[in-house]
Amino acid sequence: MLKLALPVMISQVSLIIVIFADNIMVGHYSTQALAASSFVVNTFNVILMGMMGFSYGLTPLIGMLYAQNKSNEAGRTLKAGLWANLLVAIAVSVGLGVFYIYIPKMGQPEELLPLIRPYFLIMLTSLLPIALFNALAQWSYAIRNTAAPMWILLGCNLLNIIGNYILIYGKFGAPELGLTGAGISTLIVRILSAVAIVCMFFFASRYKSYREGFAAATDSLGSLMKKVTKTSWPVALQMTFETSAFSACAIMAGWLGTIALASFQIIVTIGTLGFCIYYSVGTAITILVSNEMGRGAMNKCRQVAFDGYAIMLMLTGLAIFVFLFFARPIMGIISDDPVVIEAAAALIIPLALYQLGDATQVTFANALRGTSNVMPMLWIAFVSYIIVGLPASWLLAFPLGLGNYGITLSFSVSLFLAGALFLTAFLRSTRAKRGK
Repeated sequence: MLKLALPVMISQVSLIIVIFADNIMVGHYSTQALAASSFVVNTFNVILMGMMGFSYGLTPLIGMLYAQNKSNEAGRTLKAGLWANLLVAIAVSVGLGVFYIYIPKMGQPEELLPLIRPYFLIMLTSLLPIALFNALAQWSYAIRNTAAPMWILLGCNLLNIIGNYILIYGKFGAPELGLTGAGISTLIVRILSAVAIVCMFFFASRYKSYREGFAAATDSLGSLMKKVTKTSWPVALQMTFETSAFSACAIMAGWLGTIALASFQIIVTIGTLGFCIYYSVGTAITILVSNEMGRGAMNKCRQVAFDGYAIMLMLTGLAIFVFLFFARPIMGIISDDPVVIEAAAALIIPLALYQLGDATQVTFANALRGTSNVMPMLWIAFVSYIIVGLPASWLLAFPLGLGNYGITLSFSVSLFLAGALFLTAFLRSTRAKRGK
């Protein structure tokens, strides 16, 4: 599990470094740019997590085929999944184009709109290459090659940091573009990462049998797309509901003013450190559970999940330690505005508190995903994040007068509830399958 998780973890840590670099450069450029970035990033996080969740439907399907040595069939499934992901990206892009028109009605500070608009459009343009990369990355993960996407992401993330520095501040003769420059750099890197992983699939000799299946998927493509979509859309909606709740919290933070929104962005950025590490172990859990499902070894599915949870708890303890003792210095790196830093520092305790809930829900959501019994994920996420989480955020922030502290504290409510429900669904799922 650790062997599979480590490359994913390295990829995620490199992504965290890019997120931190983005926020450091944008935050030092201006507090307004950081606040505008918060609105766009949290809005697109909903979409990106939903698209990532949709690509996750490929992992259990290909993982089961990999365990059965059916690489040709895995290639056909990949082709169906690739088309499904690209169609979803196109549909989402159209929806976001409509959303763009209504940005001025979202209650954000008026002075941020000239920064929000161009950054939003650049992020919109990057959705198609993201969909392409996501589908091929999940195929690579499912066949236990977690290292290849890692190397691609490491190289591209390094280029992203360099591009940010050049385009935000106007170095080496480039124009000074501020937040827009950060967006352009990100777009270029996302295109390069998609090109790199496509080249890996089509030109690496070790994937010849997968390419043969990919090329053969013609008449059966429609039925395969339906199969992939059946396991993909519940996971996509689960992650969309989760991220929507967090992004709605960013909108609520914007109602509290520019300082509150900037400090909320800092705390969400730091919290990403924990989530991305948990995600890497969650990916390994999904892969190994799907492999055991493919072999018919149902009794080992729970063992994989609880072994993963033990690892997750150790990582959670490490994350909480870092947040409690090193969060303030990290905040100082992101922003040099003392008012913003003090506002963010007041949120450290609720930040640390929700880590255990986050680790729990990541563990058992991914274990459930590995069984391919993904329908329960839909209602669990809807209840936990939309029905319970959003009202809790509003209630704690405004009627109870806790502001940003209440918004961050509400994360624990939704995450712990989701973790408990995912665990229950996973136990029921493995018990039912074992009974068969």
